Amino acid sequence: MLIDSNIIIYAAQPDNAALRAFIAEHVPEVSAVSYVEVLGYHRLTEQERQHFEAFFAAASVLPLSQSVLEQAVKLRQLRKMTLGDALVAGTALAHGLTLVTRNEDDFKWIAGLSVLNPFTLETK
Repeated sequence: MLIDSNIIIYAAQPDNAALRAFIAEHVPEVSAVSYVEVLGYHRLTEQERQHFEAFFAAASVLPLSQSVLEQAVKLRQLRKMTLGDALVAGTALAHGLTLVTRNEDDFKWIAGLSVLNPFTLETK
């Protein structure tokens, strides 16, 4: 499973213990884009920065390989989407991973991409 940036951020919030447990049950893999998006946020507190750095040290950060770039290009040729979303989706596609995100609508149109919203699992 590829954990999207928004899930990483939600998991850091105290009231999302179930989400942290969900992530802990799976081997977390993340896109290099999520690494930049989360750690690059200019208003991170020192405590948040340390928390996220520990998370990324434990996770497998997948690089922006040629196959990821090619997938992202194909996606952006099909439909308008942000560069970050294209690269994250391209990473999931290139590695055959399910994308774990709360932003299902941004990705549900992509053929061959499995999308999972862990927030909908909590209500079942």
